[in-house]
Amino acid sequence: MADDNSNTQSNIQSNIQSNTLAGILIFSDLEEKDRHGLEKTCRWRDFSPREQVFDPHGDSQSVFFLVSGRVRVVDFSVLGQEVTFDDLYEGAHFGEMSAIDGCSRSAGVVAVTNSKIASMSAENFKDIIVKHPSVAFKVMSELSRIVRSADARIMDLSTLGANNRVCAEVLRQAMDAIEKEHTTTIRPIPIHGEIASRVSTTRETVARAMSELARQGIVERTKDSLLIHDLDRLKEMVEAVRGEDRRTSEDRRRDSSRQSATDRRRGTGRQTA
Repeated sequence: MADDNSNTQSNIQSNIQSNTLAGILIFSDLEEKDRHGLEKTCRWRDFSPREQVFDPHGDSQSVFFLVSGRVRVVDFSVLGQEVTFDDLYEGAHFGEMSAIDGCSRSAGVVAVTNSKIASMSAENFKDIIVKHPSVAFKVMSELSRIVRSADARIMDLSTLGANNRVCAEVLRQAMDAIEKEHTTTIRPIPIHGEIASRVSTTRETVARAMSELARQGIVERTKDSLLIHDLDRLKEMVEAVRGEDRRTSEDRRRDSSRQSATDRRRGTGRQTA
């Protein structure tokens, strides 16, 4: 019995010590006393894999801080198809848009791994932004990243074929692995359904594209990871297609502009005739 009580006390103490915002990136410039003050305003919760953090289009306005683990930002079509926007890792924050503009959630968030998450009310979060310009700047920087990422995704969806979008997604995950873990190994291994959700295609298309990359020796599947053997070639493949498609799009815009100008001149001629 004494051992059980000792273990319980130890677990409680360990849990309290892990309830810290020290690893949250937007708070990295705060003094320790200010950060401790914020920690007291947070609610702390552990999430299991596939457990929902908040619903898509829900009315909550709290802001969340990912102390440990990984979560996924998702939404669903009217037919129930899951669309994946992004994966977030330890140190990230999310949910800030609803806290800032007061609108409903633009997407939902689901835990991918066991995750410890702190949440803070919108009022407290906005108070921090006003009092600490460094936090406000980091929040704005992250919003800028989201906009740029959305622009790139819209461009890929508009100009690239399905197979090329799969290659672009593999490249994106490889670059993320290099940035976060300094390796060209993607771990855990990407699931075909998840890639399909990210690039708006089918699992079958993803399987064909991945098989072709493996046949060319660019990637190799192992039990729990995807090895990128030729990152430079993968980059060249994706950028070559992006450049070609975007030049084609630019040509179409120029042709359309020329045709519009010609039509306007003809219209002006008819009006003055």
